[in-house]
Amino acid sequence: MADRNYTKVTLFIFSGLTDLPELKFTLALLFLVTYLLTVVGNLGMILLIRIDSQLHTPMYFFLSNLSFLDICYSCTISPKMLLDLLAKRRVISFAGCLTQFCFYVIFATTEVYLLAAMAYDRYVAICNPLLYTAIMSRRLCVWLVAGSYLVGSLNSIIHTSAMLRLSFCGPNIINNFYCDGPPLFVLSCTDTHINEIMMFVFVGLNLITTQLFIIVSYAYILATILRIPSAEGRRKAFSTCTSHLTAVMVLYGSFVLVYLQPSSSSAVEEGKVASVFSTVVIPLLNPFIYSLRNKEVKDALRKVIRRKLLCS
Repeated sequence: MADRNYTKVTLFIFSGLTDLPELKFTLALLFLVTYLLTVVGNLGMILLIRIDSQLHTPMYFFLSNLSFLDICYSCTISPKMLLDLLAKRRVISFAGCLTQFCFYVIFATTEVYLLAAMAYDRYVAICNPLLYTAIMSRRLCVWLVAGSYLVGSLNSIIHTSAMLRLSFCGPNIINNFYCDGPPLFVLSCTDTHINEIMMFVFVGLNLITTQLFIIVSYAYILATILRIPSAEGRRKAFSTCTSHLTAVMVLYGSFVLVYLQPSSSSAVEEGKVASVFSTVVIPLLNPFIYSLRNKEVKDALRKVIRRKLLCS
């Protein structure tokens, strides 16, 4: 137990969402439909943006990358969860658990920084419309997306490396349906105080930094909108931000519920519902949030459907 590199446990067992046989099939069917809709919805958003030249703007460049992230994010968690709902034993190897944790952290962190980049894009579009094309160049957009992935990868390396210092000597039942920090800390026979502090600090830092950036961006946006003389002009300006604001509030709210709380058994249990929402529901919601609340996306979708009907 004193040897930090020694790990007795080689397999983990997920407690899952339920042990009731009558609920397992229902949940499996529900989450399968959710997963398929997530993949189809986000792929459809990416293809629509690529097909329609009207959507070849920085805003939709970021949105297509957000859709790609949501597909990756969902694929990290949902397939294993679906298999476990129908399996007799919900097991995962130690290496598989760390791999899932590693990719989950990459995509989750990248998404919050990408949302911050999208807030900057909205700030430039509304506060500096005449310079929008010059400021939000293709080069800057690529750098902002690449920077988001870089921060996500560095954050994942830090947390995965910290996880490797822990020893797991039993029990090996993870009180969740995927591998995440808080449920694993409860199982470790090594002192997890450093890991808990690191997770609280880094998750808090990532959320607070990006949230402050978004708040400052929207403070300038709001000030600019209020100076617009016509009510119609104010409505149109603000309508371009509502989808992004909705996505931000939903994602950040779920992350706060999952991570910024003590790593006790009761807290982990309470965080299960928030985990389902953040890992399963949010990747499904984003394409619908942006398509149902965005006139340009709806117009592009109508044009594609009309074109298909004419060709058939």
